[in-house]
Amino acid sequence: MQRIVVAGCQGSGKTRLALNLGRRLALPVIHLDVLYWRPGWQPSDKASFRERVAEVIGGDRWVVDGSFAGLAMDMTLARADTLVIIERPRWLCQWRILLRSAFDRRGPRPDLPAGCPEMFDWALMREAWRYDTERRPMIEAERERHGGHAALHRLRSDREIARFLRSVGG
Repeated sequence: MQRIVVAGCQGSGKTRLALNLGRRLALPVIHLDVLYWRPGWQPSDKASFRERVAEVIGGDRWVVDGSFAGLAMDMTLARADTLVIIERPRWLCQWRILLRSAFDRRGPRPDLPAGCPEMFDWALMREAWRYDTERRPMIEAERERHGGHAALHRLRSDREIARFLRSVGG
């Protein structure tokens, strides 16, 4: 495993898993949110975002935190040797988003760009609630089109995530 994409719903644990994989495998972690969002939670235009993604995945070793299906997942999957999809119940993702927005304001997080503080966001909650019907099908379609060569791991619980991390060494 040298080029890993970690995908899943907001609040599913993508960032934590990506950071743990990066540590265990001595791989740089690329947070797509950092590349996409501009200060004040302003979105990037598609062309400049794709340029930034192309630049950071140009290397031979990395972990990508996030999918951005429809914007950049085709690029990351085309180069990935491993795809990890975290599949959590939506109630759990919602709960984690709420907790994070209420209590995780200690300072900057590695997965958030400068000028984009953690805060409660109804749009994010709606996206997470609709993930199974809107985002997951997009991720699966991208996987079939661009990532069929990548080893696929679907993780549904803390126990499965811990087992997966133990299996990758470190």
